[in-house]
Amino acid sequence: MPNPKYAAYEPAAPYFDLVRKALGDFVDGEHFFDTVTEDTIYEVLYEVPGWPRIISGRTALMAAFRGYVDNIALQSAGELIVHKTDDAAVLEYEVHGTILATGVKYNNRFCSIIHIANRKIAHWRDYMDSLAAWNALTARG
Repeated sequence: MPNPKYAAYEPAAPYFDLVRKALGDFVDGEHFFDTVTEDTIYEVLYEVPGWPRIISGRTALMAAFRGYVDNIALQSAGELIVHKTDDAAVLEYEVHGTILATGVKYNNRFCSIIHIANRKIAHWRDYMDSLAAWNALTARG
């Protein structure tokens, strides 16, 4: 049964589940948000209106994802490729969803570089297909 603590984030569940599965026993915590440190740095190397380039800390990350799930509902995440080292993982994956305001389909590819410290995500660097996001976010339904 999903943790009711994270019920508001259900529209992003495919993403959270994919990441949690990819990292497996490399990190501790049941939900994605349980796997990050209190001072995690979540860095995105792309521009999306309303999404900060650097998010500092678990609380700020949860707040940013509240904005995400208010705008995008994911139906699936997959095509996962995982590369691990002693203290890092690189994830390549896709997400598929819908822009809630317009009903436009949202399909994107990502590459995330994750640094682990003390069995938690300490730093996350994200790359994505910015054009796919822009096209979905600016299209009219």
